[in-house]
Amino acid sequence: MKKFLNEFKEFAMKGNVMDMAVGVIIGGAFGKIVSSLVNDLLMPLVGALIGNVDFTTLSATLRKAVMDGETVVKPAVVLNYGNFIQVTVDFLIVAFCIFAVIKAINAMKKKEEPAPAEPEAPAPKPDDVVLLEEIRDLLKKQK
Repeated sequence: MKKFLNEFKEFAMKGNVMDMAVGVIIGGAFGKIVSSLVNDLLMPLVGALIGNVDFTTLSATLRKAVMDGETVVKPAVVLNYGNFIQVTVDFLIVAFCIFAVIKAINAMKKKEEPAPAEPEAPAPKPDDVVLLEEIRDLLKKQK
């Protein structure tokens, strides 16, 4: 049991797991901010521009509810397409924001990369190789 706990501790304390946990927490908070931006600022403006439409209330009733007096026998079948529009706009804004953040991070990484080093000069030849080459050259001249 102790070995299992130690392995779990080692796994949980790895950098990747901790980074992922921080990312999930920040992503959740970021999602709430974007949802508020869409629901509270953008969609009311879009609704006002197209005639005071509240997208969350847009729906189409496929089948009306069957009633027996005040009791609902069969509930209505309703397509809430306005909510779908709201969530789609929310998704597009989140996707765009994530794209912009990743693009900025990649741009910063390119700036941080060091310039490629100049190739090193070849190492000097050992003395015995130099001597053998001189002998070879002298022998070529004698022929």
